[in-house]
Amino acid sequence: MSEPTASSGMSVANLDAVASAVRALNTELWALYAIGVLITCLRTYARIQSVGFRAFQADDFVIWLAIIVYTIQSTLAWFAVNYGQGLANNSMTDVERTVLNPNSEEYALRVFGSKIQVVGWTSYCCLIFTLKMAMLVFYTRLMDRLDERFRMRIWIGFILVGGTFFASIITIYAGCRPLQKYWQINPDPGNFCQGAIADPIVWVTFSSSVVTDIYLILIPLPILWGTTLKFGKKLGSTFVLGAGILVLICSVLKTLFVLVDPVNGAQLSGEWGTREAFTSVVTTNLPMLFPLFKSWISPFFHGSVWSKKVSYRDSVGFREIGGSDGNVKNGRKLPSAHQSSRTIPYSLNASDEHIVRENEGINLSL
Repeated sequence: MSEPTASSGMSVANLDAVASAVRALNTELWALYAIGVLITCLRTYARIQSVGFRAFQADDFVIWLAIIVYTIQSTLAWFAVNYGQGLANNSMTDVERTVLNPNSEEYALRVFGSKIQVVGWTSYCCLIFTLKMAMLVFYTRLMDRLDERFRMRIWIGFILVGGTFFASIITIYAGCRPLQKYWQINPDPGNFCQGAIADPIVWVTFSSSVVTDIYLILIPLPILWGTTLKFGKKLGSTFVLGAGILVLICSVLKTLFVLVDPVNGAQLSGEWGTREAFTSVVTTNLPMLFPLFKSWISPFFHGSVWSKKVSYRDSVGFREIGGSDGNVKNGRKLPSAHQSSRTIPYSLNASDEHIVRENEGINLSL
């Protein structure tokens, strides 16, 4: 990282503060990234243990595509802080723009940082889109044997996620024309061409997050609470499938900082954007990790809340969240005495039990 010197007007104390802040940002960035990758590895391990590699579904591969994008985004964030020093073409007065020498190091850093902002927004949209697609593909497995009206909600989710993704990308690349104005320093290119704080990008990506996060949460939870699954398991499943609300909270904070703090808002927004990306990775993997975690802690809990001997009156049986797929184990189809029964691959039980439909059912309509 190229740091300013004391002769540039910054005191030694200020230089130390800047260096300390950069180290803290780097530590958080790569610590969160490492945890996110580790959790994805654990998810893959859990799926191999449950169904075998040959029985992997599309979401098991899409999640690793998301990790590639996550790697790109984290690297861009590192370059923005360590090489661009957090500078871009925003947070400048007209006088500062006029007097800044185009041949100076600061000018070059601001141009570099502004370009990083455009690519960073693009990678952010691609990451969130990929993670949500992985979750929707998981939902297709979760509800693949329910009535068509339930599967239709998932297809609507695909359309919604895809539509908001393209809307965000179009906003990024059509909101500022010509494109090179995104890294224009003087004259002021205007808010729409300041990538760090551009209102169209901020509002479109934020509204996309709100709409899609809430919709994804509402797909499985009403069905879950319409069953007679034990309360403890309903509660645990609600936490796992509703964890996306944490992503929404990060998105809200990221947006608020841009709107309320014109000076430091871009930097704070970037920090919360890093946390949002990490939270998105974790919550997308959580349904597949829950059976693994439960198998680790189940020897310590033998109460009725986690008992496997549960009587169901439901129209559908529940298997472990994200664990086995139907009657598949280690890539092979297992025999079942109830092949005509409609089941959901969904339960908090970490075994390969196959709870199937009985004659008595309930209404799962929302």
